[in-house]
Amino acid sequence: MGKSILRTALAALLAALSLNLMAQNRATGLLTDLVGEASALYQNGYRAERQMTDLAEGEFAEYQYAAIRSSRPTFSWIVPQSAGRNNIVQRWYRIVVDDNPADAADHAGKVWDSGRVRSAESVAVPYGGADLAASKTYYWSVQVATSAERGEWSECVAFRTAEELQPYACSFRPQVREREHPTTIRKIDPTTTFIDFGRASFCSLEVTLDSQRDNDTIYIAIGEDSKDGRVNSRPHGTVRYYRYALPLRKGRHTYPIIPAHDRRNTGPQAILMPNYIGEVAPMRYCEVEGYAGNISREDIVRHTAIYPFDYAAAQFHSDNDILNAVWELCKYSIKATSALGIYVDGDRERIPYEADALINQLSHYTTDREFAMARRTSEYLLNHPTWPTEWILQALIIVWNDYLYTGDKRSIEANYDILKARTLSSLRRENGLISTTDDKVKSDAFRSSIRFGGNIRDIVDWPRCGDWEHGEDDNYRLADYNTVVNAFHYRALVILQQMAQLADRTDEAEQLKAECDKLFADFNAHFFDLEKGLYRDGIGADHHSLHANHFALALGLVPEEHRQRVLEHIHSKGMACSVYAAQFLMEALYEHYDDDYALAMLTKQDERGWYNMVRHNATITYEAWDDKFKPNQDWNHAWGAAPANIIPRYVVGIRPLEAGFGKIAIAPQTSTLKQMEAVVPTIRGGVAATINNTEQSYTLALKIPANTTAEVSLPATGDVVAARLSINGRNRKVQILPNGRIDCGTLGSGEWLIRVDY
Repeated sequence: MGKSILRTALAALLAALSLNLMAQNRATGLLTDLVGEASALYQNGYRAERQMTDLAEGEFAEYQYAAIRSSRPTFSWIVPQSAGRNNIVQRWYRIVVDDNPADAADHAGKVWDSGRVRSAESVAVPYGGADLAASKTYYWSVQVATSAERGEWSECVAFRTAEELQPYACSFRPQVREREHPTTIRKIDPTTTFIDFGRASFCSLEVTLDSQRDNDTIYIAIGEDSKDGRVNSRPHGTVRYYRYALPLRKGRHTYPIIPAHDRRNTGPQAILMPNYIGEVAPMRYCEVEGYAGNISREDIVRHTAIYPFDYAAAQFHSDNDILNAVWELCKYSIKATSALGIYVDGDRERIPYEADALINQLSHYTTDREFAMARRTSEYLLNHPTWPTEWILQALIIVWNDYLYTGDKRSIEANYDILKARTLSSLRRENGLISTTDDKVKSDAFRSSIRFGGNIRDIVDWPRCGDWEHGEDDNYRLADYNTVVNAFHYRALVILQQMAQLADRTDEAEQLKAECDKLFADFNAHFFDLEKGLYRDGIGADHHSLHANHFALALGLVPEEHRQRVLEHIHSKGMACSVYAAQFLMEALYEHYDDDYALAMLTKQDERGWYNMVRHNATITYEAWDDKFKPNQDWNHAWGAAPANIIPRYVVGIRPLEAGFGKIAIAPQTSTLKQMEAVVPTIRGGVAATINNTEQSYTLALKIPANTTAEVSLPATGDVVAARLSINGRNRKVQILPNGRIDCGTLGSGEWLIRVDY
């Protein structure tokens, strides 16, 4: 997207955000069981003209919709922000649920009326009536009063329950389709037309052509890659190319081009496309061969499959064009790879893996106000785990991220026992560390506890290769006890302790705290090389890989006195890891305010960086940095899209400090960036930030949604002794945090202009 177009889109989004913050006097953004637009109806994947309220009971089978699977769902909404007022908080809410349009219009609450509840809760508020019935349409709305005024009733949202209900089950939206036309059509020769849709997507195709007679045969070629101005008919690896013969009929007709099934990605472990959409394949380019007629944009339709996605929900633009291009590539990748409705590894296998899901999840949260697909994937993986040891452990990180971004703890409560098993504490040895090198991992009891029928084994990074020049693991030396594996074990234990506290398992939480403290000590005793000041790859290893050090730093195991030496070592290694491990490398750097080096890694232009994909004309992120590092890679792997979450979470600096964004951290790390504009979606509404950074001053303009507070800090870009801080024109005392940043205090909702002059 060009700079002017992006600025126009951002300006429109900020204007819309202002309207939402300032002009509305009622709750918006209603989520039913974390599902947005629960009343939306689709037919064959396309948005239907009819409304859920129009349908008779027997008609629902013809449509797709978000069937609510919980008999006791939760409700969430965005609290209205009063015009010209800051620090708006919700004082009370009232939710009503009805089972017919007339009662719903009157806000009768005959199914359930919460009454006025004096509470600031606005996310994951539990339904409090009798269990909902299966296969039934309900309606809910909410009225709120804030510290500024009493609001009007929200819109009334219809939703329909599934055929089978549980007190809690993960609800989600159906996969849908978008109609798209080409961006470029050109004749290669009198009978060959080349077509470019501008970006790749998972899709089928439809062509409308004229023929003078029956049985004239033409050919349709589709693919992801182009070469010498044609669709590349011999792409490498798993890059897709298909060619189909198409017999024409006399006259003008429309012909569907449905990709053939691939045996590898439609097997027993793969996620299949629903019948109402049919098979799809990743495709950007098309050629029509043997056809002498002219083809217009309207004659070619690409039916792109996605999970419903609001592309305007998040925006980012800075004065660094490379960073902007990386952001756009990664953001679009999250939308394009949502086609299966569950996060998968790409088109080669279409199998969910935890490592892919973790990066997809965080990136989806930061590019759209959408939470249900991530939860569906998380709970799928709890029942269908994959083989790498570290990825088994990542299940706890994924579920905890879900709680942080939604404020909804039901997934933790429903899955606590399996999450406890996924810490792999049963593999702990006398030295306090875990290992997968003995027969414990082969026992039926262990396999049953983690719901995995095979043998798990350590992976460190992927793909693994003995030659660093062609692998992604920095020549990591695998041992019986591996540093990276035990770092993930520690992080899983820390999270389980927090989960135990949340579930009121006080005694267990105290025991887990003691286990965490002991593991921290054991980890550093066994893996830290005092002479080098670095972490070894494992017990007995004499190698100090990037991975051993950056995973230890990212996962919270490096004592403060060793962090600088570890960071220096990380700097010496460059991007000696895969696109997957780069997620944790970037987190390690930004969590320790190493934003100069982190920005250099985000924008590096050699073959081991995200911009390398942009340079190769990619529109969806690769599975590896370059084809040379994984010859069988596919070109549609969202685990390569880490900047989609790293930029909003760390460069812009917007993250949840409390579950459900009741309290927000706003701590931009802009390094050499001089200008930046962004909107980051949250469950409570979008946060907008505009930054101007000069030698004389640093300014941050914020729009914060109602019913939240934000702890704000700025980088110290000049002499802090002479610095002057003002917030909305009022001078504040400059206070420096232990990390060297300028503390701007806690701000409520509304508009704020923070300025530091030097």
